[in-house]
Amino acid sequence: MTRELDFRRRPAARGPARRMVVFLHGYGADGADLLGLADPLAPHLPDTVFIAPDAPEPCAGNPGGRQWFPIPWLDGSSEAAATAGVDRAAADLDAFLDARLAEEGLGNADCALFGFSQGAMMALHLGARRLPELAGIVAFSGRLLRPGALAGTPARPPVLLVHGDADPVVPFEDMATAGRALDAAGFDVSGFVMRGCGHGIAPEGLSVALSFLRDRFEGA
Repeated sequence: MTRELDFRRRPAARGPARRMVVFLHGYGADGADLLGLADPLAPHLPDTVFIAPDAPEPCAGNPGGRQWFPIPWLDGSSEAAATAGVDRAAADLDAFLDARLAEEGLGNADCALFGFSQGAMMALHLGARRLPELAGIVAFSGRLLRPGALAGTPARPPVLLVHGDADPVVPFEDMATAGRALDAAGFDVSGFVMRGCGHGIAPEGLSVALSFLRDRFEGA
């Protein structure tokens, strides 16, 4: 049985929603951490509703926050627990998307995932497995989980990878690793490097993400 996710919602700035962006937060945060990104994005995506769920579990490394799955080198959990946690969280998020899209009267082609850090890992993992294909995936400062399993995934949504070259949390090299695996598996993947940026979302990276989202939605 899937777990219901609490969430926050920012309605479309103009008229009924025709598009949806789902923000997936990082380890130890919650949905509120990214929902503020709707402020600079909404004027350029006026028919877009922004949704920000909380991850399903209390964070072992930060009791005040949430996690999508345990991270062994941070919380002492086992690799088996982390693997199972990814699969369970993906099922939770899949059901969550079904419910929110139905409520808004939208389909997968109208929806993009926007993840940061652990949320980016979830966006890439679920986005490659959800059909019909999503409009696109924006992954900031994340990592591709199970890159060797991409060949068998059913979906190929466009992907934007964005990473700071001074990231002390998720190594910058993980961006290239993800890009190579996605490209080899037939994904339309692009990347942007935030020069001098650590583990975060710099304004120039957000601008590139906005252009990507507008192109994906207009193309759909």
